[in-house]
Amino acid sequence: MRTGTVITLAAAALLLFSCGVSRKAQSLARGDVSATLRLRDEEPLLPEMEALRSHRRDTIRVTGLNGEEMFLMNAVQDEDGEMVAHDVIDAAVVTARFRNVAERHGKVDLEFQIIVPEAMQDSRWQLRFFPDMYVLGDSIRLEPVVITGRDYRKAQLKGYQQYERFLASIVSDTTRFINVWQLELFLQRNIPEVYAFGSDSTEVSDEQFASVYGVTERLAVDHYTNKIAKRWNNRKKSLRDRMYRKYVKVPIVTEGIRLDTVLRDVNGDFIYNYVQTISTRPKLRKVDIVLSGEVWESDRKVYLMSRSEPLTFYISSLSSFVDGKERYLTRIIERRAQANTACYVDFASGSSEVDISLSNNRDEIGRIRGNLAQLIEDTVYDLDSIVVTASASPEGSERANRALAQRRSESVCRFFEGYIRHYRDSLDREAGFSIGEDGEVVHEVHRPDIRFIARNGGENWTMLDALIRKDSTMTDAQKEEYARLRASAVDLDAIEKGLRMQPYYRYLREQVYPRLRTVRFDFHLHRKGMVKDTVHTTELDTTYMLGVQAIRDRDYERAVSYLRTYADYNTAVAYCALDYNASALGILETLEPTAEVLYMRAVVYTRLGRVQEAVQCYLNSCELNPAYVHRGNLDPEIAALIKTYDLNRQNDSDYDY
Repeated sequence: MRTGTVITLAAAALLLFSCGVSRKAQSLARGDVSATLRLRDEEPLLPEMEALRSHRRDTIRVTGLNGEEMFLMNAVQDEDGEMVAHDVIDAAVVTARFRNVAERHGKVDLEFQIIVPEAMQDSRWQLRFFPDMYVLGDSIRLEPVVITGRDYRKAQLKGYQQYERFLASIVSDTTRFINVWQLELFLQRNIPEVYAFGSDSTEVSDEQFASVYGVTERLAVDHYTNKIAKRWNNRKKSLRDRMYRKYVKVPIVTEGIRLDTVLRDVNGDFIYNYVQTISTRPKLRKVDIVLSGEVWESDRKVYLMSRSEPLTFYISSLSSFVDGKERYLTRIIERRAQANTACYVDFASGSSEVDISLSNNRDEIGRIRGNLAQLIEDTVYDLDSIVVTASASPEGSERANRALAQRRSESVCRFFEGYIRHYRDSLDREAGFSIGEDGEVVHEVHRPDIRFIARNGGENWTMLDALIRKDSTMTDAQKEEYARLRASAVDLDAIEKGLRMQPYYRYLREQVYPRLRTVRFDFHLHRKGMVKDTVHTTELDTTYMLGVQAIRDRDYERAVSYLRTYADYNTAVAYCALDYNASALGILETLEPTAEVLYMRAVVYTRLGRVQEAVQCYLNSCELNPAYVHRGNLDPEIAALIKTYDLNRQNDSDYDY
């Protein structure tokens, strides 16, 4: 009877506890209690704005574009409507649902507060809040904020403790299920050779033990094992996941959570300052933040919070100041053009005939044929003439080598003239022809004649000098001896005669001289249909326009890489967006003071703490373009000036200096 009474009282207490929590959760629903989003009472101060705070003066003097002076005070309006000097303006309670934020280095910091009212706080609850960000039509869930009550966390930890006790009850050493005393007695009586290992102090290898420990012994161990206990232990192992879910109903999670704090003492509203940094992108003008939430007790969701009103952040980006006008380059087009290449045609000793099968001639001649084919089919240029210059190696007399080089040039010209005639005939056949009124064949494509000019390059001593300087086989002493011969000999034949006496001459003749027998091709071309020698034309400066597009795309590092050499207004915009303020100002101060330039200078001056110059430039920019009166509220540097000196207290464009 007494035991039953205790159980009944415990059940009643549990019911009252459950009903109490439910009533509190129901009161949340009846009162529609919710956490709220709020802007911070004070706008976040950018690092560069510290200069303005420390430089604040009661009065500054500025000059209008017409030369008249005006005095501005750090002031507020008194009850009679007059402006009076005031050092500190007390912050009022923020009720606005929007804020202008500035982009820096292609990123924006969104700062807001999550306010949790006292009515939503209970030591037995866990509050889960989910900020959602809306960007260009996309919804992105930010990291949640979790607030855990003290008793809720105790219950979580208790679940972990129960699970740890369960894990500790699982036996890992299976020998604990063996009745060792009875097994040893069996081995002593029936298998003494195995029992002897128990008292053997000498080292026994695994192979020795395995040779004695056989099937009979394994059956004995199995016979004296408590199979019921072993099966129950294996059963526990299979239940680990289920028992984890039973005891740890709500795991403690830290990854992917912005805040998980335990409230020990409930004392009014709970405020969490949330900062989310996002990368800007083209067309991003605003971001909305909406908050939803849930209240959990143990593993039950007892309350679903209605979604909050959105906070809106309007993003101010200096990319909007980009000047998108197309920029053009003036380019001079020459009628005539020239190209050249060289090949190594090997000739038999003393011969000038082109032998395509000799040495590497097939590849070299094939390369020149490819060059000629490209020039003949070129759609921009016509090939006028080809100058062929052959050079000889220095063995033999210089006079004979000059004559030989000339014959070789003429031979190469004849060889490629034949190739060009054959190639052009094949092109004409492909292009087709028509019959004129007089019965003559008229080709569809007119191809101008190509003239070959043979020139004598003589002995190629210049190339020989360069090859010997770079040679890795000859010693420094040999190179010095070669240089001495080149300097002391009276003519080229004397140099060659001196070289024949040197021990390295054979190396020169066999390895170096063949490389001197070059044939140089100089191709002279002109633009098709062009009569004047030069034409001036304009074309879009694609590099500059890539820089402009990079500013629009908020990729300011890339923009600077394109625009650095131009050092113009757009370059200054890119520098300013990257906080390279000195570089930006160095450009802006050289430009014509347009409204845009003056506004940008005001931004940079404010960052550098040059407040009077900043105010002067801003007011002058507004006088030139009244639209900057409204724009000033979007950029935090200018907004700080406006707030400090009440710059826009007059009618938008009515500035009486």
